[in-house]
Amino acid sequence: MENVGREPSTNHGSLHGPGYSGGNPLSGSYMLPTPQRLADAFHVFAIEWEVDVVRFYVDDHLYETRTPADVPAGRRWVYDHPFFLILNVAVGGTWPGSPDATTSFPQTMWVDYVRVYGR
Repeated sequence: MENVGREPSTNHGSLHGPGYSGGNPLSGSYMLPTPQRLADAFHVFAIEWEVDVVRFYVDDHLYETRTPADVPAGRRWVYDHPFFLILNVAVGGTWPGSPDATTSFPQTMWVDYVRVYGR
């Protein structure tokens, strides 16, 4: 789940791996109906992660499905083993760029819960 401040209604879901990271991930987007903004209410962001498929959801809306077939030729699907989870508020970087006069500070991330299920 990635949200860029200049796109307050859009959620991006991205897979980063060798040869498809940085500015070139496997990515999809979900946009809330106008004029809603992600920061205006709590939302449920979900990822269903299996050995050969990753599905991204916002509030039960499936908006992206990725499989090993989506990986660029000659690159490796790396979502076939355990990972760890990181929650953070990032500012700047190559995408979306450096903060400027329109960047709102301070920022807060409110998390009600995190759940992980296994099959």
